[in-house]
Amino acid sequence: MATKRDRLTDTEIGAALASLPGWRRDGERIRRDFEFKDFVAALGFIAQVGALAERADHHPELTNVYNKVTIALSTHDAGGITAMDTALATEISARVPV
Repeated sequence: MATKRDRLTDTEIGAALASLPGWRRDGERIRRDFEFKDFVAALGFIAQVGALAERADHHPELTNVYNKVTIALSTHDAGGITAMDTALATEISARVPV
């Protein structure tokens, strides 16, 4: 029985990314770039992502340069992309201001 920490197959990753606009595969992780109106908006978004990540006990790689944020997700102990990554990507995407 598969768990949320089991690596996904290439087919499963492709299917998950099809429902996650803006996210793309980058080797053994998924990533997305975000752009905000300014640094304060980007930092506020990072704080929201941090709270989501802590609650999920799954911590992304976050990069911020002024109004740009890049998030990369991978389950390090599984050595690749798992359902934990796609679930957190879904939650993060739901927080992006329109």
